[in-house]
Amino acid sequence: MARGLLSALRALAAASPPPPTAVPRRLLASRSSAGHDELSAARAWLAALHAESLPLKAIGELSFSRASGPGGQNVNKVNSKATLKVPLDALLQHVPTPIHNELRRSRYVAVRANALVVQADDSRKQSDNAHSCYRRLYEAIAEAGKHAVPAETSAEQAQRVRHLYVVGFLPAVSTTPSVANKTPARRLPTSAV
Repeated sequence: MARGLLSALRALAAASPPPPTAVPRRLLASRSSAGHDELSAARAWLAALHAESLPLKAIGELSFSRASGPGGQNVNKVNSKATLKVPLDALLQHVPTPIHNELRRSRYVAVRANALVVQADDSRKQSDNAHSCYRRLYEAIAEAGKHAVPAETSAEQAQRVRHLYVVGFLPAVSTTPSVANKTPARRLPTSAV
């Protein structure tokens, strides 16, 4: 009975696919289906990105509530905590396609609301907390772009890669001595012993 169970487990292990391995985000970005033109457009968009280039105030909803934590009576009485809620569908219309998946993985995403929700209660002033929300969201978008869009390859790096393909990687492999060749060279000659 144990042999039958063991063979069944082996068959199951052979039939099941191997577990997925963790792939760094940079590699996922480089494997994306974004074409060269889309990546170039995204790089240009990121280079021109500044805080006023996104219509966050027009598409986002800013609300204020009472904060918690230290701050004494002011915290209990004044609505100083700012919450910025930006619908993801509205925001993605203003962001290049290669950055969409990275934005959906942002730590500010509220999945049920399908929105980016940023809160700030750092200051006692509503206006400072509102500016902090907009700044955090802008930084999250810029960081998502940095992770999603690979940098342009320099001419020097492209030349190195072309050279490696021309050479075919053979000199690096053939010039290194194998372990079998090193071992006899380390031994003392029999006449010296």
